[in-house]
Amino acid sequence: MIDLIIKQYDRKLLMYLSLLAIIGTIMLYSASWYESFLSTNGNSEMLFLKNHLKRLLIGIAFLVGFLLIDYRALKQIAPYLIIFSLLLLVLTKATYLINGYSWYKPARWLSIGSFGFQTSDIARFSILIFMAYYVDKQRDLIKNFQNGLFPALIILFLMMSLIIIQPDYSTAIMIGFLGMLILFIGGAKISQILLTCSTALLIGIPVLLSREYRRERVLSFFGIGDNPDVGYQAHQSLISLGNGGLFGTGLGNSIEKNHFLPTPHTDFIFAIIGEELGFLFGTVPVLTLFLLIFFQGMKIAKNCNDPFGIFLSVGIVSNLILYAFVNAAVVTGLLPVTGLPMPMVSYGGSGMIINMSLIGILLNISQARRPVGDN
Repeated sequence: MIDLIIKQYDRKLLMYLSLLAIIGTIMLYSASWYESFLSTNGNSEMLFLKNHLKRLLIGIAFLVGFLLIDYRALKQIAPYLIIFSLLLLVLTKATYLINGYSWYKPARWLSIGSFGFQTSDIARFSILIFMAYYVDKQRDLIKNFQNGLFPALIILFLMMSLIIIQPDYSTAIMIGFLGMLILFIGGAKISQILLTCSTALLIGIPVLLSREYRRERVLSFFGIGDNPDVGYQAHQSLISLGNGGLFGTGLGNSIEKNHFLPTPHTDFIFAIIGEELGFLFGTVPVLTLFLLIFFQGMKIAKNCNDPFGIFLSVGIVSNLILYAFVNAAVVTGLLPVTGLPMPMVSYGGSGMIINMSLIGILLNISQARRPVGDN
């Protein structure tokens, strides 16, 4: 039955996603086996691989679930999804404070029994859906600042603020960018968008530099910091890429993953891909797959007749490629260290499930050729 269902959807997008998931799984095992071996006192080399496969299977289940549900039904729950996400973010911070942690203790995970997830990932999912719903609903008013754009900016501001106090500054910036992008393509005036972004920068830069570790990261990026430990991970990632060169050292032959590059299976797995598979057979193919997913998603948006589907498609693929290229930029030293993972490749649970859910929605949109007024 699933085979019959899948045939109705964008096959190229499915193929690109499958290739990316396969490469990601292989490279995650290669990058994590040594860390797994140490974490289990020599009992297993597959600890992180097993967890990754479990999360991938859950992600596939969510993908199939969103394939079976008409994506337009998301418009009905979009406002409630935003409220739910805001409450989750408040609950996450409150839980840490109630348990006696300081205000500055990172509070990004919410645990329910043995199950834990990053609430900022739920927020990212909900903001994409809500902004697409909002600009679709208010597209006749979106050029009006007070009655159109301002309410959406309030929602975006609240969401970003609650993520910043976790603190997770980089995710907040990404969510803000994605929200503003959807508002822009939805018809908001460029002058109002630029004014809003300028105001956000005036407020955001002092907040960014207010914490010592963020300030040291920025200073280290510009080569003027005095703490050598701050830039260590970024420096080792460049060594890893340099070791790989054009053709790589060979699958499994990375030196940096043996505790030279900390936690190589998470945010810096792209460096291990470059070291083992090289520039020509590793980093370029991976980034090319993200580009292909992006262009295929834009094609889906172009062929969709429903404004909500168009805005949501653009938001989803922009989210994926933005995360991928920011991660690659950090690994290659083009941006300061952010802590953002590479979608489908880096080790992580909630991020994998959310990204697979978004791809499921995109596949759902790909088979829809509905006119605007059709319900």
